[in-house]
Amino acid sequence: MSVPTEARRVGTKVPAAEPKPASAAPKASSAEGSDGKRLAVGDWAYFEGRLVPFGEATVSIATHALNYGTAIFEGIRAYRQADGGLALLFALEHYRRLLRNGRLLRASVPETPEQLVEITSEMLRRNGAVADLYVRPLLYKSAPSIRLQLTGLDDRISIFSFPLGDYVPTEGLRVAMSAWQRVNDNAVPARGKITGSYVNACLAVEDAKAGGYSEALLLNADGHVAEASSANLFVVREGVLATPPLSDDVLPGITRTCVIGLARDLGYEVEERSVDRTELYAADEVFLSGTGVQIAAIASIDDRPVGEPGSGLPVTTALQKAYFAAVRGLDPRYAHWLTPVEGV
Repeated sequence: MSVPTEARRVGTKVPAAEPKPASAAPKASSAEGSDGKRLAVGDWAYFEGRLVPFGEATVSIATHALNYGTAIFEGIRAYRQADGGLALLFALEHYRRLLRNGRLLRASVPETPEQLVEITSEMLRRNGAVADLYVRPLLYKSAPSIRLQLTGLDDRISIFSFPLGDYVPTEGLRVAMSAWQRVNDNAVPARGKITGSYVNACLAVEDAKAGGYSEALLLNADGHVAEASSANLFVVREGVLATPPLSDDVLPGITRTCVIGLARDLGYEVEERSVDRTELYAADEVFLSGTGVQIAAIASIDDRPVGEPGSGLPVTTALQKAYFAAVRGLDPRYAHWLTPVEGV
C-alpha cells in the first residue's frame, strides 16, 4: 500500500483538518495513567500525515500493529520553563531513535526527525498546553493485514499528548525482583522499544503491584540485573555509580545517557558493567532513570531497605537537583537539551 499524498507533504507547515470555531473545538478524550487515574488527552493529534481532532485518530481492528505488536514507540517530556514557556526535552534525539529503531521492523516513513519535532510543537500549540506534558509518538504497521511479515506493509506515525507530572514517586520506591526474565536481544530486541515486547514489562509490573510494590526489577538470561519494567537502573557504592551495559539486554535510554553525563559533570565516577542481584541489597543507593520516571530513588528492594538508616541519598539527591534545574531551563549548560515550543 502506498503512503497517502498528505503524508508526503509534511514540512514546517503541518496539514490539518478544516478549522472549526471555538464552540465546535474537538472534544477532549482521556487515557489511563500509571496510577489508574484518567488523564485528559490533548484535543489534537498527528495521524496519517496531518493534525486531526484526537477522536478522529482511529485505526481498523485489522491493523497489523494492533494484531501483532509491530510498532515502535517513544515517550517525550515537555516541561514548563522557569520563564513561563514550554520546552520539549531531547525531542530530536527521541525522534532519531524512533526512526532508527523502525529499521528493526523494516519500517519507513517520509517524515524526518526535524519535521516530527516541528509537527509536535505545532500540535502542542493547538492543544494550548498549560502544564508539564508527555508526548507519545508511535511508528506502526498500519496495513489491514494478518500476515506474518514486515515488508510490503504500509507504515505510519501517530503522535498525541497529555498532561503528566511524576509518573512514579521520585522520593523512594518500594520495588521487588521479578520472576519474569528480561526479553533477550536474540528473541525480541530490548533496545528497539517494540510495542509487542512490552508484554514482558506488563507481566513483571503487574505481579509487583499485586504484591504491594511500586515497580519490578528484571534479570537477564545470564542472571544479571537488566532494568526495571520501563526504566534504566543505577547503583551507588562508596560514591561510584554503576549501570548495566547495553549488552545486558537494557534499553539505550536517552535519560540514562543524560544521567551518566550529569554524574560525571558533578565529579562522580560512572561504570557501565554487569550488576549482580546481591549488589543491590548491599548498595548505598539505587535509583531509576527514564523519560517517565525521571530520576527516582529506590527505598527498598524485596523489603530490604537500601543503604544505612539515616544516611540519606546524597548522590541521587544531587543528580535530581541538577536534572530538574536543567529540564526547567535553569542551567544554561544544558540548554541544548531543550527545544522551546513557541507560542504556548
